[in-house]
Amino acid sequence: MRLYPLFADVGDLPVLVVGGGGVAKRKAQALLDAGARVRIGAPRFEPELAAWIEAGQLQSFHGEFEPAWLEGMWLVIAATDDRGVNQRIAACAKERRIFANVVDDAALSRFHVPAVVDRSPLVVAISTAGAAPAIARRVRELLERVLDHALGRLVALAERHRARVVARFADTASRRGFYDWLHDGSVLALLRNARPAEAEQAMLAALEAAGPAPAQGSVALVGAGPGHPGLLTLQALRTLQQADVVLYDQLVGDEVLAMARRDAERIDVGKRCGGRQVAQEHTHRLMLAHAREGRRVVRLKGGDPFVFGRGGEELAFLRAHGVACEVVPGITAAVACAAFAGIPLTHRDHAQSVCLLTAHGKDAADAWAGQAHGDPRQTLAVYMGVEKIEALAAQLISRARSAETSCAIIENGTLPQQRVIVGTLGTLPALARRHAVQTPALLIIGEVAAFARQHAWFGALVDAGPAGVPDRQVCLETAC
Repeated sequence: MRLYPLFADVGDLPVLVVGGGGVAKRKAQALLDAGARVRIGAPRFEPELAAWIEAGQLQSFHGEFEPAWLEGMWLVIAATDDRGVNQRIAACAKERRIFANVVDDAALSRFHVPAVVDRSPLVVAISTAGAAPAIARRVRELLERVLDHALGRLVALAERHRARVVARFADTASRRGFYDWLHDGSVLALLRNARPAEAEQAMLAALEAAGPAPAQGSVALVGAGPGHPGLLTLQALRTLQQADVVLYDQLVGDEVLAMARRDAERIDVGKRCGGRQVAQEHTHRLMLAHAREGRRVVRLKGGDPFVFGRGGEELAFLRAHGVACEVVPGITAAVACAAFAGIPLTHRDHAQSVCLLTAHGKDAADAWAGQAHGDPRQTLAVYMGVEKIEALAAQLISRARSAETSCAIIENGTLPQQRVIVGTLGTLPALARRHAVQTPALLIIGEVAAFARQHAWFGALVDAGPAGVPDRQVCLETAC
């Protein structure tokens, strides 16, 4: 180990930053955030640094570096663009036994400023001993994705009751088990869900009892997004990596499913058009059974759980049976597929509202009948509409939508095989038949759909053009 890792308390200590540019500003800001009394020296200061000096946030030395600047300092950061000056600063600091860091010069540095993941008071520091700062940055980005943002609040809660924990658990092994329970049990989940008083009550109850209660099962309704693995949210990823059981839908692809914890049990509960059907009641029973066994269950749904995903039904069922549950939203298909097709769902000149509709489910036909779909300035995004596309088009035209209204069919949106077919409402059924459109596919109806002709940037584009003009297929280079 080339470096001895430590965290320095510089609160109210004098420290020196030499430099007057952007790098020096970042270093000074980090030291101010840690409570240090920062002195900065340079011939000239960028405007923001000058403003800090004028406001009294920083003390300053004006001019070229002088060894006298180091008097009384606990550490120094050399952030000039002159290696000769930086060498002199490092040498003078060494003579005075002051730790020095020279930005981007590991050989001259006695300490290194790490890449930091901040979940204060939990702080994770990553260092490559100055050998490859860019790799340290990549590791930090990875940890930012994995580490729960509620961990800082958990550490603060543990700190507040540390004396009680030590008094209650005299031996190290039992104390370690209690902290494991704090992390893995209900306390962290309550903090994540913005319920700090309940989290503290749960911790205090465990301290007063013989020990932590047995692990309680839970269910998270998680949106997997539209299919592209890069569109999974950070919270969805973290939840998947903690899951004991994953109940997943048909539209959840293998790449997203692979992000779950490796040893998690995976159960397919998908419903397929014209094929295998898993009754919703069976899914309910599975969630309840696994949760009652003390397992962490993820109900993984394509898109968003609360947009045509029966998440509302499942949440009500779980709450009625006393199961702890949370909802992790996902990017719904209308938003994602339209974006990948270059279609703005709203636009100042063309669409002032957007309506999300489904052609399936309870009373879907009645819902259509009750909508004012004749408004040409409203975009319609229709889920699960391929099988009923002829009836949908006829109904819209009968409700005063022009047959020339622009439309787009987005098949396999956000996936490598995405295909966007652009035409008009009058030609929509024929286009779907001609191009053998398959589910999953989303229909966009409204003038904004025409934007795909110029702005589609992912996958293949089929432009039907005006009536009577042959289809034109465009291969988008950016999809390669």
